[in-house]
Amino acid sequence: MLTLNNISLTQFKNYSTRSFPFTERIVGICGQNGVGKTNLLDAIYYCCFTKSYFTRSDSQNILHNTNGFRIEGNFTRQGDPLKVVCILRETGRKEFTANDEPYEKLAAHIGRLPCVIIAPDDVQIITGASEERRRMLDALLCQLDASYLQHLMDYNKVLQQRNGFLKSLADKRITDHKLLDVYDDQLCRYGAYVYSKRYEFLEGFLPLVAAFYTQIAGQTEPLALSYESQLHECSFAQLLERTRQKDIIVQRTSGGIHRDDINCQLNNQPFKTLASQGQRKSLLFAMKLAEFDTLKQAKNFPPLLLLDDVFEKLDAGRMHNLLDHVCVKNLGQVFITDTHGDRIKLHFDNLGIRYQIVSLEK
Repeated sequence: MLTLNNISLTQFKNYSTRSFPFTERIVGICGQNGVGKTNLLDAIYYCCFTKSYFTRSDSQNILHNTNGFRIEGNFTRQGDPLKVVCILRETGRKEFTANDEPYEKLAAHIGRLPCVIIAPDDVQIITGASEERRRMLDALLCQLDASYLQHLMDYNKVLQQRNGFLKSLADKRITDHKLLDVYDDQLCRYGAYVYSKRYEFLEGFLPLVAAFYTQIAGQTEPLALSYESQLHECSFAQLLERTRQKDIIVQRTSGGIHRDDINCQLNNQPFKTLASQGQRKSLLFAMKLAEFDTLKQAKNFPPLLLLDDVFEKLDAGRMHNLLDHVCVKNLGQVFITDTHGDRIKLHFDNLGIRYQIVSLEK
């Protein structure tokens, strides 16, 4: 079992100094827009992933007119206490400790506190470009497999170097392509590993997503999900050889696992163009619940579940099905934000579960 007992925030986003104790497994966080509901969820996410879910730069998470921030979360993991502290110094240096032991590499913390978050903008996973779906897939696999995380980081580093070299070929009129051969060998080594892990994982994951979609929708719909990759047709080395001249012309790497996608079809049509808002959100929740169940099976305990403003754009039936699964059938800790305290209490009361309400005010 994994539970967050309390969290303390100092100069984080809109919080000057604030502590929150959590006494129940189900926690509702209520208040008007702008009071810090999402920021509180993001602080919990920080403790699990060493970074924000919503912003790419750490400096964007510092309280206005202050320097640096501090987050402390006290967890219980499989019966053992775990204190996590994240400090961003005024110099921009980030320090992360677990039970007062500093990490040499932040990546070593990933997967120790498994967590799944659902936020309003996550609908881009369904309607947006392939990058959004890869990001979700990679975030899950990195929590399951430290080797996957390392190979992915190495691949992205080499990809950036290769793209930089491709640009320099034209700028500096370089004709010697031996360095390109070196980059290609490295991309093949790291990328082949990532591809094989994605292929193996998605064989079982995508049917699970489809099953959750049917459960949330309350009926069977003609949904089809598949893994798309250029490496289905050839090896990575063959792909790079075929695309080399094009890469030199366009000055970027046009083939590789960074182009992979999860193809979503409804009635043999692109899901994002045919589906209603409710269907899009149902598929998003299905992907996230499949992520949740996958982590639970791998870790032997449920991950934390963070639900930000999930009550919008879902009808009462779909919402009841979702909450029944995550709050009743799931034994893990759940944090849910809502602008209407009465609405969230009504849903919890109808489910017959114990819960805590955290009310935030401006």
